[in-house]
Order: sequence, then C-alpha cells, then structure tokens
Amino acid sequence: MVSATVARNIAGIFGNIISLFLFLSPIPTFITIYKMKKVEEYKADPYLATVLNCALWVFYGLPIVHPDSLLVITINVTGLAIELFYLSVFFYFSPTQGKVKVKVGIWLIGEMVFVGIVATCTLLLFNTHNPRSTFVGIICVIFISIMYIAPLTIMSKVIKTKSVKYMPFSLSLANFMNGVIWVIYALIKFDLFILIGNGLGTIPGAVQLILYACYYKTTPKDEEEENLSKANLQLSGNEEHAKRVSA
Repeated sequence: MVSATVARNIAGIFGNIISLFLFLSPIPTFITIYKMKKVEEYKADPYLATVLNCALWVFYGLPIVHPDSLLVITINVTGLAIELFYLSVFFYFSPTQGKVKVKVGIWLIGEMVFVGIVATCTLLLFNTHNPRSTFVGIICVIFISIMYIAPLTIMSKVIKTKSVKYMPFSLSLANFMNGVIWVIYALIKFDLFILIGNGLGTIPGAVQLILYACYYKTTPKDEEEENLSKANLQLSGNEEHAKRVSA
C-alpha cells in the first residue's frame, strides 16, 4: 500500500509537470516579440505578478517557514527563473525612450523590497513554524486570489460574444488540472494555504471548461483558426499564473 508521503510526492511531481507547462505557455508570445524586435501591445503585468507570486511561495516552502515542502520550492523557483527570463526579454525589446522599462524596473525593485519585508517580519516576529507558515500563507493566498480575477474578463468576453476564440481549451484544461492536483497534494498532508489557493484556482478552470462546452459550437470556425495563435498569446500571460501554485 502506498504511504501518504509517497502519494503526496507523486501528486507534487505531477503538479510540478503541469505547472511547468503553464509557466512555459507564454513562449509563443516571446517568440513573436523576438521576431518583431519590439513588444508592441504586449504587457509585462502578468509576468511581474507571477514573479511576486512565485517568490512568496518559494519563501513559504522553505524549511524555516513550512518544512517538507520541497516540491513547492522546486516549481516556484523554476517559475521564478522563467518569469525573470521573460521579463529580461521584454525589457530588452522595450523602447529605449518611454516608460515601459522604468515601470518594469520599479515594479521589480518594489517586489523585492516587499518580499524582503515579509521575510524580515516573519523571522523576527515569529519563532516557530506554525505562526510563520500561517503569516506567509495568508499573504500568499491573498495575492494568488487577486491573480484569479484576471480570467474573469476572458470568461465575460466568451459569454458576450458566444465565442471561445480567446479562450484556448488546452490552457483552460491545464489550469483546472493544475488546481485539482495541488488540491490533492494539500489534502494528503493537510496544508490549508495550498488547499485554499489552488481550490480557488479550480473554480475558474472548471467554469472555463463549462463555457467552452457551451460555446464551442457557436464559435465561427474561420475566426477560431485565424485567432487561435493570438488567443494563446493573450491568455498565456493572463492565465498562467493563477495557475501555478502556486504551490
């Protein structure tokens, strides 16, 4: 019989794989940016938000805060590195004259300062694991919950247009599966904050799949094919991150 620890590790490994897929989903966006040698209408906001989200979850998973959370650390360290790479590409191809580079730089500095403040307060104010993980976990859940607001605009657009051309099925399914697998991970060895964070993530994922089933047939086929690439580019930024745990 499989022990709880082994089952939890298996769930965590699957969660890492699905989350990695979601972290890599914006690659088409940055291939386009590289080919155009400019960022045009693309925004850095989703990637900045994900950097903060990953950094907070990495800190949450550290042994000094929440022991036995190695798989939480691995995926969020990976995600953090990927998002910083995306931002470096975005920064490089942003106009030299303009506010984009300044904005990205200020936000990154602000996020580092914020994470530093959280870490300092956690280590100075709390001496044991339980209060430390509670304090950091609450902050993580707050920020990941805010990130889940982004897909609501896409779902609203689907309902209004009766078309799923801006909501790729693969990303919606991966989002839902990611939430489910991390919920299982959190339940095996009960982790309230991973459970809440990813439990909330399964809701928009499930709703997106329902909407896809409802409006797939009403989506004009020519428009769907024509906009599939564009849709993936748009959603890869907005969706990815609610998705990760992340964990």
